Amino acid sequence: MITGEVKTKVDSIWNTMWSGGISNPLSVIEQLTYLLFIKRLDELHTLRENKAARTGKPIEEPIFAPDQDALRWSRFRETAPEKMFATVRDDVFPFMKAMGEGEGDGERGSTYARHMRDALFMMPTPRVLANVVDQLDGIDMADSDTKGDLYEYMLGRIATAGQNGQFRTPRHIIKLMVDMVAPTPKDVICDPACGTAGFLIAAAEYLVEHDSETIYKDAATRRRFNEGTFHGYDFDSTMLRIGSMNMLLHGAKNPDIRYRDSLAQAADDDAERYSLILANPPFAGSLDYESTAKDLQQIVKTKKTELLFLVLFLRLLQTGGRAAVIVPDGVLFGSTKAHKTLRTILVEEQKLDAVISMPSGVFKPYAGVSTAILLFTKTNSGGTDHIWFYDMQADGYSLDDKRTPQREKSDLDDILARWKNRDAEGKRARTDQSFLVPKTEIAEEDYDLSINRYKEVQYEAVEYDSPLVILERLAVLEEEITKGRRELLRTLG
Repeated sequence: MITGEVKTKVDSIWNTMWSGGISNPLSVIEQLTYLLFIKRLDELHTLRENKAARTGKPIEEPIFAPDQDALRWSRFRETAPEKMFATVRDDVFPFMKAMGEGEGDGERGSTYARHMRDALFMMPTPRVLANVVDQLDGIDMADSDTKGDLYEYMLGRIATAGQNGQFRTPRHIIKLMVDMVAPTPKDVICDPACGTAGFLIAAAEYLVEHDSETIYKDAATRRRFNEGTFHGYDFDSTMLRIGSMNMLLHGAKNPDIRYRDSLAQAADDDAERYSLILANPPFAGSLDYESTAKDLQQIVKTKKTELLFLVLFLRLLQTGGRAAVIVPDGVLFGSTKAHKTLRTILVEEQKLDAVISMPSGVFKPYAGVSTAILLFTKTNSGGTDHIWFYDMQADGYSLDDKRTPQREKSDLDDILARWKNRDAEGKRARTDQSFLVPKTEIAEEDYDLSINRYKEVQYEAVEYDSPLVILERLAVLEEEITKGRRELLRTLG
């Protein structure tokens, strides 16, 4: 999690931009993202320069040409505010927007280049830019976790955070979900509500860590990793730009990040296209029937976005494809016909693998909603035998608004270890933190998937003194009180 010191620095940067005239919180984040992106480009170029100096070979894939040295963060940050402002506005920003124009599909260039065409440089004055650059330069972002924490903290500051059901997923929860599904180089991965592409980035990091030899084996595998592996939809153009920059910085040069209102547009062209879905879709309550894709309504007649997204996931997945998604607790036990129908589909027609109940504080301070992680496999022919339940009590942080790190209280390592060895979970009692429940029992309970329906609670017998003993103690106490009152009166008299 982001430290108090870094929070203070980010708040100071935010206030600098706010007082400088950038009043829209999302615009603040977008402009800061551009500067962080420019800074990271310089860092990456420096790493390649150092490698070339050590090996005596030319720089591999240089970001800046020799005549573009003045565009580097480490160069322009040393100049006077007026010159810095002119350099960034007239040279650096156009350079950043033009990246990727020669890649991808013909004249359109990469998805990054397409999204960046509408990007605007909105820094109001040289003084504001110089101040922000100086403050950003003082934040150590060598650790990739720090960059993610910065995004998470900045996004949490949006005035509308938590409205429309949009909550930023903590990165340690994203990592847990990615580790559980264990992506492979053969996977085609999608997040239909990608936002800043947190799930796709985590999947890319997992593949680089575990299968780098495979994905970088030759030109064809590199191209597949860069262009064919990652797919994300969102209907916020700012988020699309941020997500594209995020993916580019994490090594995926041309992912399929595109504009789409996932629930409003028919997904015929993407039906059964993906082998893995990772998502935390927005829980916006209810939509109008008229604004929802008719093919989704045909399966489950509902206005609830969380149910419609689950239907969409099943439609997008290939047969044999798997998913790890976050849902509000109401999905697990809702009593409407749509809730029951969807749970029946997951259990009877597909293969529901796991339900991980999370504490309500996971999304604080932005929301106190109770959620769960669902893991399932699309089979269209059933296959659910037992469902694995886990009752997460702690995620390594306090469950209040402060979210103070508490590493010793994390259940995440235990969840992953038990999941990998889930064949042995059948021996666990229902009083344990995890256990298996047979499909037949789920069906008998009307497909209720809330863990409390199946978990057994052990009560310890407590022996109390008899009422006569308690009354005797009360009498002694009353005598002591009376005696004390008399002594106090004598003292006062």
